[in-house]
Amino acid sequence: MSVPFISPEQITRERAEFARKGISRGRALVAMQYVSGILLVAENPSNNLRKIGEIYDRIAFAGVGKYNEFENLRQFGVRQADLMGFQFSRRDVEGRNIANTFAQVMGQPSFENKPLEVEILIAEVGSDQNSDRLFRVSFDGTVLDEDCVCFIGVDSEVVLQRLGPLANPQASFEEALKNAVSALSGPDRSLKAVDLEVATLSRGESRRCFSRISRETVESIIGQ
Repeated sequence: MSVPFISPEQITRERAEFARKGISRGRALVAMQYVSGILLVAENPSNNLRKIGEIYDRIAFAGVGKYNEFENLRQFGVRQADLMGFQFSRRDVEGRNIANTFAQVMGQPSFENKPLEVEILIAEVGSDQNSDRLFRVSFDGTVLDEDCVCFIGVDSEVVLQRLGPLANPQASFEEALKNAVSALSGPDRSLKAVDLEVATLSRGESRRCFSRISRETVESIIGQ
């Protein structure tokens, strides 16, 4: 019995459709510059499963889609960054290198020839806003260098359209958080502090720039 021929184009389309369906089950996430660094906001009501995490001193990771897959990627990124910092120096660990490493892993076919059902974001805070970096890595390993604002997850284009006019690198933390939450929620619903996971990469003298923002602080800012 002969095996039917399947064109590479069809295989690529089916893999992309499969991955996008998995990613669409996740909820949107945004990273954006504000006056003192980079703000990361995810719609995530879980108290234990994190979508945002630290990779290295000035670098953060965020993912949407299948949790176990992007959590494995995060742990891989932490190990790679630690190894790079040990072999060379801490300053040699850059968001660009980390994003490219993720792209190589995500672009390779898995054992089952199944694409990863994830989309990830790498944020790096620099000494000034011009040296901040935001990278989006898609399921097929494509890397996009974003400017000022970066979205990943379901309806990212719609969310970007809502936030685009409001995006302001000179905004305060409070203003940026309100704008991000407004863009994620949209006109038909509202998000409360318990629905959100918020973190920042703060520009300053401290070696480690990543910090999580408590839900109590978020509630005091957005008022719910």
